[in-house]
Amino acid sequence: MANPYGALFKAPGSVAFSAAGFVGRMPVSMTGIGIITMLSQMNGEYGLAGAVSAAFTLSMALCGPQVSRIVDRKGQSKVLLPAAGLSVISMAGLLLCAHYKAPAWTLFVFAILAGTLPNMAAMVRARWTHVYRDSPKLHTAFSLESVVDEMTFVVGPALSVALSTSLFAEAGPMIASALLAIGVLLFIPQKRTEPPVHVDEDGGRAGGSAIRIGALQLLALILVAGGTIVGTVDVVSVAFAEEQGAPASAGIVLSVYAVGSALAGLVFGARKLKTPLPRLLTFGAAGTAVTTLPLLLVGNVATLSVAVFFSGIFFAPTMIIIMGLVEKIVPPRQLTEGMTWAITGLSVGTALGAAVSGSMVDRFGPMGGFAVAMVAGAATLLLALVAYRPLTNRIRQGRPEEAPGAAAESAAQASSAGEAGATGEVGETRDVKDGSRPVADAGKASS
Repeated sequence: MANPYGALFKAPGSVAFSAAGFVGRMPVSMTGIGIITMLSQMNGEYGLAGAVSAAFTLSMALCGPQVSRIVDRKGQSKVLLPAAGLSVISMAGLLLCAHYKAPAWTLFVFAILAGTLPNMAAMVRARWTHVYRDSPKLHTAFSLESVVDEMTFVVGPALSVALSTSLFAEAGPMIASALLAIGVLLFIPQKRTEPPVHVDEDGGRAGGSAIRIGALQLLALILVAGGTIVGTVDVVSVAFAEEQGAPASAGIVLSVYAVGSALAGLVFGARKLKTPLPRLLTFGAAGTAVTTLPLLLVGNVATLSVAVFFSGIFFAPTMIIIMGLVEKIVPPRQLTEGMTWAITGLSVGTALGAAVSGSMVDRFGPMGGFAVAMVAGAATLLLALVAYRPLTNRIRQGRPEEAPGAAAESAAQASSAGEAGATGEVGETRDVKDGSRPVADAGKASS
């Protein structure tokens, strides 16, 4: 049986942009924990360290979609270098202020400015979409990216802490910024896989924000709820392990969660989808909700590891489905921004889950944190049910900027194929011989 993931990299330039994107996305997982480690080592004030890290994270969540919106209007090669450059320079300012004991307000200023780093995960997904639009391979590519995201969040924080504790306090954030610079510098020269700037029929470029699309708002909210579970697992695993007298085992629990998610993502990505994406989303959300229930039954670290493993099984596939839906409902001229809003929803949810579950653990112990996960799971399912009809209608209607003839043709195809048109299985793509977007092979079209 052919390896579907190996087949992805037959497209010229795919290995290069995915490798550069992997390097460039590492700072997202390294910087926040790196700031906390650095400042706590320097002055022992965890409150200040957490506040500065939160300022950076919030800035990243707010700036990321705006940077991606400009990318959709101007192109990756014109925007990534200035955005990354501002982030790297600002992080250098933060490190200098921390080293030379500058006033606390300077730390917040530079942390906020450093949040302009581009969302490289969205940039890579946009390139895969350009290469494999309307092909089943795009589903596999999104699956691969979800697994890569898991890898960065497993390796990144541990690497950042190790650098700051074994070398010098500033080492974690410093190396993170260096990786951002290297990744972007390797990424932007790759022109043949860069998505084109889509121009409207009237000659204008992307206008309003993609977040105005109601279906995208629902997808982002679903990821906020799902991210809340992730943040809760992070905090409660540490608290539960400490309560059991084995604090070091928290790392094992978190690794098991990530492994479960990554394995499920790989298996899911290798499958050919025949169920419509909106329906798959409800299945994934239902699984996410149900797998939070066993958390109330855990009695030791071993049973907690089993519980979070099954909880993780539904995380990556749900993320993959949502990214596939974003590609279907957002106009190509706003695709990078749309994907960034989805990823931002996940980041906001993770931060929210960590904050709320931390408060609940302080009041009621680990079981209070598990209750937060259950509520978030129920919210995930409820939002998916609410989103089912808007998503289905949006996919059937086609993208807003399609020409009337193309829209009519798409509607006719959707009518003949039923809801299967929502799965994204239109056909295989020919190998990319140049910088143009691959053309779907009509002879292999499944719709």
